[in-house]
Amino acid sequence: MPSHDTPTLIATFAVYLGICLVLGFVAWRRTTNLKDFILGGRSLGPWVTALSAQATDMSGWLLLGLPGFAYLAGIESAWLVGGLVVGTWLNWRFVAQPLRERTEALGDALTLPAYFERAFDDVGGLLRPLSAFFILVFFILYASSQFVAAGRLFESLFGLPYAWAVFWGSIVMLAYTFLGGFLAVSWSDVLQGTLMFFALLLVAAMGVHLVGGFDGLHATLNAFNAELLNPWTNAEGAPLGWIGIASALAWGLGYCGQPHILARFMAIRDPQQMRIARRVAMSWQIVVLAAAMLVGMSALGALPVRLEGSDAEKAFIQMSAQFFPPWLAGICLAGVLAAIMSTASAQLLLSSAAFAEDFYRGLIRKQAGARELLWVGRLAVLGVAAIASVVALDPSSTVLSRVGDAWAGFGATFGPAIVLSLYWPRMTRIGAYAGVLAGGLTVVGWMAMADRGGIFALYAMVPGFAASLLAIVAASLASRRR
Repeated sequence: MPSHDTPTLIATFAVYLGICLVLGFVAWRRTTNLKDFILGGRSLGPWVTALSAQATDMSGWLLLGLPGFAYLAGIESAWLVGGLVVGTWLNWRFVAQPLRERTEALGDALTLPAYFERAFDDVGGLLRPLSAFFILVFFILYASSQFVAAGRLFESLFGLPYAWAVFWGSIVMLAYTFLGGFLAVSWSDVLQGTLMFFALLLVAAMGVHLVGGFDGLHATLNAFNAELLNPWTNAEGAPLGWIGIASALAWGLGYCGQPHILARFMAIRDPQQMRIARRVAMSWQIVVLAAAMLVGMSALGALPVRLEGSDAEKAFIQMSAQFFPPWLAGICLAGVLAAIMSTASAQLLLSSAAFAEDFYRGLIRKQAGARELLWVGRLAVLGVAAIASVVALDPSSTVLSRVGDAWAGFGATFGPAIVLSLYWPRMTRIGAYAGVLAGGLTVVGWMAMADRGGIFALYAMVPGFAASLLAIVAASLASRRR
């Protein structure tokens, strides 16, 4: 249903988008080559790096997918949140600084495929385009999840048909990404991360207040379904078992393979400031994840109408629109748009980098100049966005499921290869090939079998990550013996 005060909401959104477009224009003036466009000239400070990495990480999933999951599953969602918190810390602690230093030392590698090519002396080989191929495939899935989130937002607020809501959401996200590249995305991520932080805190506090505090929240969950209070069972009362718990915790494994997050590590100005960035990032992450869970669970008692299925992902939207005055609801709902834009723009940007740097220059025009590559990258943004928009048109899609598929794809394809390349000197070029192929193909195959249940109900991250890790170790040792 459209909001009762749509003009106020539109005005609030217009102010927010105007700020983002101004940032895009300023960044346009400072973007002169592909390095500026995809890494901002490695010029980010620790606060910008931290907020940009976390805003890019969380996406529309934070304000739509996670509250929707907590609304339907209750305390079970804590397993997923715990995995994400641990995975975030491990990524900042053990991957961020070594990767930043290594990529600069290896001829200033700007992308993960370029890093793999130089780290394993595969110049002219297929490791770089192979990595870029998987980046494009999984980023199309990931970007489509953000277009689904934008569709849900515009559909709920303005009464647009779902297909048109997806279309206009895509246009909004394209504009400033196309103009300013990495600098525009990173600067606006600070605004977006701050907006997401306070919007979630505000709506969570309001929701807990409406249900009578934390005691009232406990009573609400117990009244609706006592199983929502049991972390060892699902909402139907069936035991989660090792498959359910491992699947939730395994989301944390994915961090070390996410190109849009790793790019923020690569762009910090001084690697020695990574400790400051880590503390800022972890503080932000813990607060927003806890708040998102509270939004979903308190919505059970606060909202007058029960949300079913994929509509549960509208819990944050409905809470904001129904219980706040229009101007404040507009600010909170701009937080949803901020979450969507921060991640979608980063994904479009990394997709354009993979195409321009790793396909176009790597395979088609090795002598392409800086301005030519810059415009090839910008045009790639348009192409990837168009394909992702088409993928997002299925109205039964959920943000959580699409993010989960792409997250598993990246985590399994690149995570083990990144970690072992930094910490295991015996890893070889053949091992890198084996790991990327084994991880990517295992995830794709496992997702295709997911409907069969049984062991295939296990989150694809687990078998994909394990297959990649084992393939790297086995292939590296075998190739060294030869």
